[in-house]
Amino acid sequence: MQYKQYTHQYWINEAINIAKSVTDEVPVCAFIVKDNKVISKAVNKTENLLDVTAHAEILAIKEAAKSLDNWRLTDCVLYSTLEPCAMCVGAIINSRISKLIFSAYDYNCGACSSKVNLFKELNKNDQVEIIGGILELESSDLLKSFFMTKR
Repeated sequence: MQYKQYTHQYWINEAINIAKSVTDEVPVCAFIVKDNKVISKAVNKTENLLDVTAHAEILAIKEAAKSLDNWRLTDCVLYSTLEPCAMCVGAIINSRISKLIFSAYDYNCGACSSKVNLFKELNKNDQVEIIGGILELESSDLLKSFFMTKR
């Protein structure tokens, strides 16, 4: 059976659309896709849960592990509307995610290349392929709008 293969732009656009509906949180959405199907998705919930670890990427990783009944997320792709921070990079590497695709670069806390590149230091044998900047302008505009309302 043949199925449609979605592009990175498609998945990031889906994540941006979900992030637009986020209220009272930094509008970040993360998906984990395996075999062209979403196995988890999450948005930031740090304020709502009063939990500094409740980033969209961490919540998506936890949900994916439950969905697959395995903490090893090999052959999975994580899509995020924002470059992951150091905490999320550690979780991505340790969960064995194969590919990270993100949209906006985070010049304050980004740990994939903007501020620091933890993948360069910790990514054993280049296990995680990283592609950044997919639909960057759209995600950046959404984040800028959110922070303008907070200042």
